[in-house]
Amino acid sequence: MNALLISILLTTGGGQAPSAAPAPQPVSLKGADGVALKATYYAASQPGPGILLLHACNRDRSSWKTLATQAAGRGYHVLALDFRGFGESGGDRFERFQEQQPIIDAKWPVDVDAAFAWLTAQPGVDKLRIAAAGASCGVNQSVQLARRHPEVRTVVLLSGGVNPDGREYLRSTPALSVFSAASEDDGDAIATMRWISGWSRNTANKRLEYKAAGHGTDMFAVEKGLEPAILSWFDAQLRNASTTAATAAAPIKPTIVEEFWTALNAPGGVARAKQMYVEAKKNRSDVVLFPENELNLFGYQLLQSGNAKDAAVVFEMNIDAFPRSANVYDSASDAYVALDRRDEALRAAEKAIALLPSNAHISDELRTAIRESAAKKIAELKKR
Repeated sequence: MNALLISILLTTGGGQAPSAAPAPQPVSLKGADGVALKATYYAASQPGPGILLLHACNRDRSSWKTLATQAAGRGYHVLALDFRGFGESGGDRFERFQEQQPIIDAKWPVDVDAAFAWLTAQPGVDKLRIAAAGASCGVNQSVQLARRHPEVRTVVLLSGGVNPDGREYLRSTPALSVFSAASEDDGDAIATMRWISGWSRNTANKRLEYKAAGHGTDMFAVEKGLEPAILSWFDAQLRNASTTAATAAAPIKPTIVEEFWTALNAPGGVARAKQMYVEAKKNRSDVVLFPENELNLFGYQLLQSGNAKDAAVVFEMNIDAFPRSANVYDSASDAYVALDRRDEALRAAEKAIALLPSNAHISDELRTAIRESAAKKIAELKKR
């Protein structure tokens, strides 16, 4: 951890919290590049496991305050971090998430490791029993922390996605238990959380789904049982967690999500994957084999490799799963053009244009790209 150049300025608070845990303490850290990071430490009154809390990109560390206070009262040592660019931490502020993505990819993992190092260095913290909890963009950071540090025994994930490295870690590390939660009114958050949890082979995993609770830690204010459920999860999955390496667990049967993507990536496996999708849709309504964007990306990988036939099948699965999405029709139109199926290409492009006004959840940039892509194909197809 020498490269992190962590600088600690710890100011202790006075008095005792009602739970008999010490009062929360402000913490200052320095990342490797000197950016000041702020956090709050909620120490327990006795030795116990540690928990690192990572907020959503529309919030800061204060969004975890109630949960952190209650967790400290139950014997957990908790550190809530402000990501750089948020809350009281330093770093550039960005108006658009796309502009911030390079910072998230390159800088945040180092900052999170700095917070992890500080937390595990505190007196009374059980260095071999740590949990990470993330909301929204904190979800991937939590799983990535577990990937870098096997001391992380469980993760709590609220309304967010995980990149391919994180999904592979969940797949290959069945000893890491996963608690997830999302709400129906939060775009495709429920589908995303179902898909992510579907990569994990841990049989103890727990998933909560709500009707109208909002996004990330905002769900706490609406669903009063969510925070108690998370605390109970820590009691069950962290307090008595094994101290052996998480990767040492015995192999467990692959999940249906893993089997689907294994088939999809195998030579000639698209037809088998489609059959699995049809069977799952009929018999397992709670299973999400793919999010729209992930399957769309895979379809374009096939298309760019010259396999337009399988790409069309993949895009058609996406249409079946997400029939109100303009983007899936525009993508299918690209495959039909490559296959010289002109009538189908025209119908799909026109459907994409027709659906755009109802796709309120997509960004302005994506909306413009879909409209321009579909309109260009329509014009070219009508000339022939």
